[in-house]
Amino acid sequence: MMENRIYQMIALCQKARKLVAGEFAAKQAVLQKIALLVIVAEDASDNTKKLFKDKCAYRSIPCIEWGTKEQLGKILGKEMRAVISITDGNFAAKINEMLSNIQ
Repeated sequence: MMENRIYQMIALCQKARKLVAGEFAAKQAVLQKIALLVIVAEDASDNTKKLFKDKCAYRSIPCIEWGTKEQLGKILGKEMRAVISITDGNFAAKINEMLSNIQ
C-alpha cells in the first residue's frame, strides 16, 4: 500500500519535471548539487551503489536504496533505471519521509 503511494509520488514528481532519471543524468545532478534526494535501485550494481553513496555523502545529499530497476523504469514509463534523483525540495522531503516510514 505504502509502496504504491511512493511510486505515485515519484510519477507525480516526474510529471512536474522535478526528477532526473538514469545514472549519467543523476550523477550530473549530484555533482551540480541540484539533486536533493537520490534513490538507487536495490538491484543496481555494487559499483553504482558505492559511487552514488560516496558522492551524495560528500555533498550531504540523502541517498536511499529502494525498489528495483524495473519498477523505477516502469513508473517513469521508460526502460529500466538504476538511479533517480529528485530536484525539488518539497517532493524530496515527502518521498524521503515516506521511504523512512517503510524501512
